[in-house]
Amino acid sequence: MPPEPDERTKHARHASAGELNSLIHEASEESLLALLENPNLDEGHVSQLLERLDLPADVLSAVAQTGKWTASEGIRFRLARHPHTPRRIALSSVRQLFLFDLVRLSLLPSTPAEVRRVAEELIVTRIPHLPVGQKLTLARRGPARVAGAILAEGHAQAIKLALANTFLTESQVLKVLAKPGVPERSVAAIAQHPKWSGQYNVRMALVRNPRTPVPSVLAFLPNLTMRDLDEIATLEALAPHLKKYIQKELMRRKDPKTARED
Repeated sequence: MPPEPDERTKHARHASAGELNSLIHEASEESLLALLENPNLDEGHVSQLLERLDLPADVLSAVAQTGKWTASEGIRFRLARHPHTPRRIALSSVRQLFLFDLVRLSLLPSTPAEVRRVAEELIVTRIPHLPVGQKLTLARRGPARVAGAILAEGHAQAIKLALANTFLTESQVLKVLAKPGVPERSVAAIAQHPKWSGQYNVRMALVRNPRTPVPSVLAFLPNLTMRDLDEIATLEALAPHLKKYIQKELMRRKDPKTARED
C-alpha cells in the first residue's frame, strides 16, 4: 500500500542523500516543495529537478526564492530556459547570466520566445565593450541577430566570420544594409560574398546603398527586373552616380542600340 500524501511529504523533507535521486521524480507538487526544504539536497539534485519539463510554476518559484540556489549560474540558466518559470523570474534570471550562457540560451529551440529575445538584446548591448576574441567567437557562432550586430559594427576580422555564420539570415543582412552608418567595409564584404550577393533582395539593397562598390553595382544591375530598376531610379535618397548607372541600364534594355552609342 503506497504511503499517504502527508507521509510522502514528510519523507521528501527528511529523506537521506541516497534517496534524493529518486524523489526528484515525484509527481506530487507538495512532495517536490517539501523536497526543496531537505537539508541533504544539493545543487546537482536541483539541476536534475529543473530538467523536468513538467515542473509546476510554484516549484520553480520556490527554487528561485532560495538564495543558495540562485547564486549558481547553472540554476539561473535552467530557470531562465524552463517553459513554466513565471515570466518575472525568467527575465530576472536571464539578466544575471554570463555572456556565453546568454548565447546558449538564445540558441536553444526550447527557450521561450520572450526570454530568447531579451537574451539577444543583452548580448547586442555588450558587443561594443567586448574584447576582440569574444567578438570573433560571437561572429562565428552567435544567433542571427548577434551576427548581424557584429557585421554592422564592421570589425575587419569579424566580418568574414559573421557572414559565414550558419545562423545569419537574409533578414539580418538586409537590416545591416539599411543602417545609415554601416561601415563601407561591411557593405563591400556583403557585395563580394558568394552566398549573400546571390540573394535577389540583398542585391536590391546593395544597389540602393551608396557605399556599395561601383563594380558590384554594375554587376548586379543586369540581374534586376525592369520594374525594380524603375522603382530604385525614383528614390530621392539615391546617390547621383547610382542613378546614372541605373538609368543607363534601363536605356540599354529599352533600346540596346542607343545604349551602345552612348
